[in-house]
Amino acid sequence: MAARLSVLWLLPPVLLAACSLEPPYHRPDAHVPRSFKEASQTSFNSGTWKVGEPADAAQRGKWWMVFGDSTLNGYEDDAQAANQDLKAATARVAEARALVRDARAQYFPTLDAGFGPTRQRISPASQFAAPNTNVPTQTLWRAQGTAAYEADLFGQVSSNVNASTADAQQSEALFRSVQLALQADVAQNYFQLRQLDAEQQIYGKTVSLRENSLRLAEHRYAEGDINELDVSRARSEVATARASAVGVARLRAASEHSLAILLGKAPAEFSFPETPLAPVSVQVPPGLPSALLERRPDIAAAERAMAAANARVGLARSAFFPRLNITGQFGYESNTLGDLFMWSSRAFLLGPLVGTALTIPIFDGGRRDAELAQARSRYEEQVAIYRQQVLLAFREVEDNLSDLRLLDDQTREQNAAVNASQRASHLSSVQYQEGQISFLDVIDSERTVLDTQLQASRLQASRAVATVNLIRSLGGGWSEPSA
Repeated sequence: MAARLSVLWLLPPVLLAACSLEPPYHRPDAHVPRSFKEASQTSFNSGTWKVGEPADAAQRGKWWMVFGDSTLNGYEDDAQAANQDLKAATARVAEARALVRDARAQYFPTLDAGFGPTRQRISPASQFAAPNTNVPTQTLWRAQGTAAYEADLFGQVSSNVNASTADAQQSEALFRSVQLALQADVAQNYFQLRQLDAEQQIYGKTVSLRENSLRLAEHRYAEGDINELDVSRARSEVATARASAVGVARLRAASEHSLAILLGKAPAEFSFPETPLAPVSVQVPPGLPSALLERRPDIAAAERAMAAANARVGLARSAFFPRLNITGQFGYESNTLGDLFMWSSRAFLLGPLVGTALTIPIFDGGRRDAELAQARSRYEEQVAIYRQQVLLAFREVEDNLSDLRLLDDQTREQNAAVNASQRASHLSSVQYQEGQISFLDVIDSERTVLDTQLQASRLQASRAVATVNLIRSLGGGWSEPSA
């Protein structure tokens, strides 16, 4: 008998995944251009293009080190260690991996042990006795082990494992996406904060210059060279410049608080020293191959979502086929506790406790058909999402390449405008002191200088942010930072 039982228990593993109904998975083709359009208009080399393969787990390195800023390096390390969004993404990865282990556990039988009494009264009919026979109520003690197993005849378990595995891989890719977004957000916020410091510096110089203009106007008014209107205008310009400086300080405080949250700190515990932004001249290494697009974790996540949806099509198909459940109980049972563990009290049961071992679906009102149609539609949806994500990735790269190219031209022209406005302001100040022009002309020239300087400062910040965005759109940096 024991030999026969062992053979019966060896049968299900032989049948394991014997007939999987999961469709063969092939990553759908997505339209990929051979080169970047913007790369051909810059110094970037696009000659190393190749068909992309997923490589989202590739080592990115500390790409922010290309900026050569030790403060930024420290902030990136702090964010990696303490940011709460990243910790939440880490927990989601652990949760998905646990679900994979849960799905794989269905490959194996479940073993349980139990002990306890049962109080029961058996009907006379079950004992083939006369209807009026008095069958006494009895207590039955049991000490048994139970084993249960569902054979994976048509790949139901294996499809569920494949789907859970793809879900876990998607969670890992999404974690890397959150990580990359965090790194980029820290760098962008850092540069924007420094740009506001540069604006504060510009406004500080502007206030100083307009205070000098006010003193000059007051002197000339005292000498009788001008009327009170010019003095009032000078005072108005000083107050306006001071108010604008306060507005920049307000924006800086909010930006500082945002950076603190990214670093996992309370705003009250974080203070950023005033550090005006210097021009960022970092160039992303030339030769931007499409291989870098392989590293985008959001594309990898979309591809894994397709794989999970494909596996769930097989799971929906398996519902149309029979299910085999095998259950066994082995142990002791007795009317008295004292006789429970005697050899004569041994008992076993092989077969389902309730129902049948082999269940064959016949009619369910179209529920299984609807679930299969739903699974197929979800797969088609994920295919469309994947292809759209690839297109968006290429658009982001093109956007940032064009931003960097055009920002270089715009910055060059803006610097020329700053120089010209400063020269015009100097000439207007001299002519005003000589009484050749009105104070309104001086005010206009000073406003022009301020506007051109602010715009030049913002273009510097825009170039730094665009560089970060380009690295982010390419899926990260490189294993070794470039100087």
